[in-house]
Amino acid sequence: MLYLDYSRKEGEWIPNEYGGRENLGAISFLRRLNEEIYSTYPDVQTIAEESTSWPMVSRPTYVGGLGFGMKWDMGWMHDTLVYMSKNPIYRKYHHNQLTFRLLYAFNENFVLPLSHDEVVHGKGSLLGKMPGDDWQKFANLRLLFGHMYAQPAKKLLFMGGEFGQWNEWYHEESLDWHLLELPLHAGLQRWVKELNRTYRTEKALYELDFDPAGFEWIDCNDTQQSTLSLIRKSRSTSEIMLTVLNFTPTPRYNYQVGVPRGGLWQEILNSDAEEYGGSGHGNFGGIEAVPIEIHGRPYSLKLTLPPLGAVFFKSEGES
Repeated sequence: MLYLDYSRKEGEWIPNEYGGRENLGAISFLRRLNEEIYSTYPDVQTIAEESTSWPMVSRPTYVGGLGFGMKWDMGWMHDTLVYMSKNPIYRKYHHNQLTFRLLYAFNENFVLPLSHDEVVHGKGSLLGKMPGDDWQKFANLRLLFGHMYAQPAKKLLFMGGEFGQWNEWYHEESLDWHLLELPLHAGLQRWVKELNRTYRTEKALYELDFDPAGFEWIDCNDTQQSTLSLIRKSRSTSEIMLTVLNFTPTPRYNYQVGVPRGGLWQEILNSDAEEYGGSGHGNFGGIEAVPIEIHGRPYSLKLTLPPLGAVFFKSEGES
């Protein structure tokens, strides 16, 4: 709608009155549409599936935006799925595909979409995209969801992904609900349920989704071990959430991560827990920070990172 030359060749479209390719009528319509929706129904959201670099899609019309509430982050979706589909041996060479979005993550109010478009027309299901044997495929998918929920943005997951459907989605058939009789599929569904519950209850994971004040990298440069560590914060800053992600099937023992405060860091989520189908590597419910500086932080934790695992730690301790 936004471009006069969309899917048209040279000579098949007429420039606007200023000589450009922007569809001025469509722009005016979308702005009016969003103004009317938000003024009449302030409790709803309009979300743009927009894949170009059109500026200010999710900014108010009074500052020149299109007025949508949010916009799909198609770049995150593409980069992340390409990365996750690679054999973990080669992931260290593609580490920037996980970190690049933070260069633009707050330019719009983004949604991270794992949508119907990614599980149709020969692309395979989310589970089918993951490398390795069956155990590793499920671990990789739990890790992907953990990474998704740790990122600053809202989340979109298409039906069937939450329990690991093997088949592509087909609009003429039901989902393969019978798979929930199998432990790995049921465990994956429990993991998504816990991610959703935690996302709804922990302000650090949602309050500042669109604000750079709510996000910090701890270490985004550990390419050799294919790990990421990051912090999410709430408005009050009293609650801090640490997420550490291991994108290899090798457990990491005594993995040191810098943190901004001392006290107990409670392990509230672990994608490798046995109840989700994992191997049970973890940190016994929590770790006390020690006053050893690393990553520019005054304290640190020595963690066990599960294989192909995501671990979330909550701090309400001393500042």
